[in-house]
Amino acid sequence: MSASQLKPTLGTLHLWGLAVGLVISGEYFGWSYGWGTAGTLGFLVTTLMVALMYTCFIFSYTELTTAIPHAGGPFAYSLRAFGKNGATIAGIATLIEFVFAPPAIAMAIGAYLNVQYPALDPKWAATGAYLIFMTLNILGVSIAATFELVVTVLAVAELLVFMGVVAPGFSFSNFVLDGWAGSDEFGPAAIGGIFAAIPFAIWFFLAIEGAAMAAEEAKDPKRTIPRAYIAGILTLVSLAIGVMIFAGGVGDWRALSNINDPLPQAMKAVVGNDSTWMHMLVWIGLFGLVASFHGIILGYSRQFFALARAGFLPAGLAKLSRFHTPHRAVLAGGVVGIAAIFSDGLISLQGMSLTAAMITMSVFGAIVMYIMSMLSLFKLRRSEPHLERSFRAPCYPLVPGIALGLALLCLAAMLWFNPIIALLFLLLMVAGFACCNLVVAVGRGVPASLASEG
Repeated sequence: MSASQLKPTLGTLHLWGLAVGLVISGEYFGWSYGWGTAGTLGFLVTTLMVALMYTCFIFSYTELTTAIPHAGGPFAYSLRAFGKNGATIAGIATLIEFVFAPPAIAMAIGAYLNVQYPALDPKWAATGAYLIFMTLNILGVSIAATFELVVTVLAVAELLVFMGVVAPGFSFSNFVLDGWAGSDEFGPAAIGGIFAAIPFAIWFFLAIEGAAMAAEEAKDPKRTIPRAYIAGILTLVSLAIGVMIFAGGVGDWRALSNINDPLPQAMKAVVGNDSTWMHMLVWIGLFGLVASFHGIILGYSRQFFALARAGFLPAGLAKLSRFHTPHRAVLAGGVVGIAAIFSDGLISLQGMSLTAAMITMSVFGAIVMYIMSMLSLFKLRRSEPHLERSFRAPCYPLVPGIALGLALLCLAAMLWFNPIIALLFLLLMVAGFACCNLVVAVGRGVPASLASEG
């Protein structure tokens, strides 16, 4: 095995755990910021639209993942379809998505722990989470993926328990009260709120595509990845709708709309602060946050690794540890994340909390990557009709066309409602593009094996 080649060890169940685990923190926090913008009913409309986009996207993206099983994921697909420049855009967008999501999740881990230990500083708890899970990722992908599967199963079970425990306190009248952006009537404010809330609906599903970055480490990826992805998106859509509706019907949903721990607070309204169920949710709820945090560290490290191995980033980031993991890539994203954590309270963007701003920044990266991936699918269908495709996007070109159209709509809405973060995102993209081109220029360029794919 090459010194720069990852070892295939993951089966379907591990990949399902990774696909769901990458995302499942989105069911525990982050999404409720959308209520503050759109209300419960408006945000339900947003979520259904985004769920349709993700379902169409995953059924299309799986075609790329199985045809080109590569640790770079979208970077590799865009390289093959559009060459170096397209690959750079996709690669930098994916890095922004996966590097800015973990500090937001780490801050939520700190908030959950602060519920149990009020004297514990959430920032130090978040930093401790980085140190623990970067270490676990460095120790080996099989250990990391097994841990990911266990905590994902626990996190899914806890969401089902949450819905069961709060069900007796659910009232549909609570859920719909002032549900159209603070009004009982649908109107212009509700329409604006529906589009402004897009980043927080995307947070329900953000990073499921990261399982593609484990494609080189999957056993028989042409069979295991489609099964994992399809089961994963069905799992996540069901949980997202259920959690949002049950949480919004237990009391005043406004009290949950701008906090990092909406589920414990919703359960507290039903069973009280001292209930065993309440404490169980806080502790097991941490598994949902940990699953995503841990999985996204794996995702960003593989993206750094793939870009470095291809000559787009410094070659040192492609070095593998004695555990055959990209340890330097793991550490690189951790440095950025910890710096972001300690910037909380010092930086405010568009009046948002830093957590909400980092979610929005991560979503910008995701949407650009989704657009590049769907464009790659259409391009490769034309330019490489004989490429082996063990899984084909159903109802082509309709399904990928819906995914692309909704992604473009989401991007337009986000640009309109988040001009400052959009500008910062553009500056990061330009800086990343320049950095990659500089590294390619002073290095050996794109390896021949990859260049031929472009």
